[in-house]
Amino acid sequence: MTNTIKISKYQALGNDYLVIDPNRNKTQLVGKKIATLCRRSFGIGADGVLYGPIMKDGKMFVHIYNPDGSETEASGNGIRIFAKYLVDHEYIKEKKFTIYTENGSVAVEMLNERGTEFKVNMGKATFAASEIPVAGDEREVINEPFLFNDQLYNATCTSVGNPHCVILMEKVTKELAKEIGPYVENNPAFQNRMNLQLLKIVDRKNIQIEIYERGAGYTLASGTGSCAAMAVAHRLGLVDDKVNVNQPGGTNEVDMDPDGTMHMIGTVGFVADMSLAEDFLS
Repeated sequence: MTNTIKISKYQALGNDYLVIDPNRNKTQLVGKKIATLCRRSFGIGADGVLYGPIMKDGKMFVHIYNPDGSETEASGNGIRIFAKYLVDHEYIKEKKFTIYTENGSVAVEMLNERGTEFKVNMGKATFAASEIPVAGDEREVINEPFLFNDQLYNATCTSVGNPHCVILMEKVTKELAKEIGPYVENNPAFQNRMNLQLLKIVDRKNIQIEIYERGAGYTLASGTGSCAAMAVAHRLGLVDDKVNVNQPGGTNEVDMDPDGTMHMIGTVGFVADMSLAEDFLS
């Protein structure tokens, strides 16, 4: 009988991830295997892979991978998905718990009995060039001109655990995000590649974004992108402390404490449990 790999698939606002649990599988993940899994025409298809829980000193760790196989520091929607997986598979029975990533600890709270809505502590945004990182002199990268696809755009860059370039516009479109996204991601000023959000201010409580993620391309939603866009809009004085971030896949709520700490609230949906032929990854 052919050995199989157990995989669970979840989505958060159309941002879909595959969860591979090392406690249920012996498969070792590497970049090419992840990329094969995430290809929608040749694999299962996903915006990324969550590999965990990995138990260390009583703490639960997860590795977060982009669909090109690269590992990322943070994913707000990914953390929500992983939190639901932990609840569904009874690793967690409390409403408040902590998940650990390569970027540190993340506090999570389950907001309903069904485990379909979670609140995630997303930390504080930084605009410091060296911390994002962005090349050049040490400064806060706010409303600076950048050349993307031979056109100048004023952008604000920030890190919320991973790097983001946010461009404020009167109208945001999928087409423009896909057009300039690769130029933003691979711009030489961004040493660790870059995520893009095109940002429209609807009013002081609502914003709209279109997203292009490094290692993933155009996506329907992003948790860290939601927080980055909110942080930029707030820093520019354009929104209040509680904002609905509308994106093609749905809406995340992002709240900001007086000290700048952001909390993201959003939903998670279970899609399927699957058994993948091990030969698929050979």
